[in-house]
Amino acid sequence: MPVHDYTKLTDEEMKNIMDSHGEYMIRLAYFYVKDWATAEDIMQEVFISYYRKGDQFDNRSSLKTYLSKITVNKCHDYLRSWKNKRSLFSNSLGGLISNAKSPEETYVQQTDQSNLTNKILELPIKYREVILLFYYQEFTSKEISELLECSENTVKTRLRRAKDLLRQKVDLREWEGMQDE
Repeated sequence: MPVHDYTKLTDEEMKNIMDSHGEYMIRLAYFYVKDWATAEDIMQEVFISYYRKGDQFDNRSSLKTYLSKITVNKCHDYLRSWKNKRSLFSNSLGGLISNAKSPEETYVQQTDQSNLTNKILELPIKYREVILLFYYQEFTSKEISELLECSENTVKTRLRRAKDLLRQKVDLREWEGMQDE
């Protein structure tokens, strides 16, 4: 077995990277998986991967873009996983069994569901990810195409279709930020 002499990051360098990119990565992961605990797990996996394979980062893009790509890939892996499918099934089954909510809980739930962020999170993943990366994470369509490994025209088409879907679901007052773009 060959011995590799990888240049490893120091603990201090890794801590600085985690401090400067951690919050962004967890929010990005959350927008994909819709669960904070899972997003935190994914963020930890991203930083562990970067720590182990940081020597593969060759500065062709920013560190933020590189870490985002790892995050997106880990989110896709999670969403395809058996664990996620089992969890979704259990949660939907649990919701059917325990549907005894107070009027206050029902009101809060309905109010929360009407907000734009929740409507975005309801979109299919291919539309949700381009909306989140473009509007919330402020990546360009070219950067998104690199992250998702698809053409820039595909990104633009998905953005347009995602906005069309949102227009059908969202009150126009909540839509102001995306109407004219």
